[in-house]
Amino acid sequence: MSRPASPPGQRTLVLGGARSGKSAFAESLVAEGAVRYLATAIPDPADTDFAARIAAHRARRPADWTVVDGADPAIELRTGHPGATLVDDIGTWLTARLDARAAWDAPRGTITPDLDALVAAVADYRHRLVIVTPEVGLGVIPATRSGRLFRDEIGSLNQRLARACDEAYFVLAGLPTRLK
Repeated sequence: MSRPASPPGQRTLVLGGARSGKSAFAESLVAEGAVRYLATAIPDPADTDFAARIAAHRARRPADWTVVDGADPAIELRTGHPGATLVDDIGTWLTARLDARAAWDAPRGTITPDLDALVAAVADYRHRLVIVTPEVGLGVIPATRSGRLFRDEIGSLNQRLARACDEAYFVLAGLPTRLK
């Protein structure tokens, strides 16, 4: 998938469902030049399925990309990068923040400072940035409080990130559609 080069300071949000092709599309947006890859997942050694997903992502990435594992983009984006920065993905970052603050059963708003810090870091970032995030609002209403909390938080965060970004794409069945 060939695309014209994006401006150096352009911020792009890539949304999509599980296994939609959003990560592969995001990677294609930064395929040339120096890339800093902020991998937000914090793997659980006992979760072999998740480990296999991480391994598939690693195998697909070029070996010369600089990878920051377990990255917190709210912190990492305080520092520029001479090439592009790719954040993959906001859903695993959000889960890690909910875990870190023991917020799954806490009152709503417990992680608001973390969300505010991320949105501010994205809005202030002046280098090429591509952010991958899940779209979970197209399905059923989750039966559990934790499921509803995640859905609500990621939905609100995605709206804020879309406003902070210069362009946004929705990927469905491997097909990107430009939203903005």
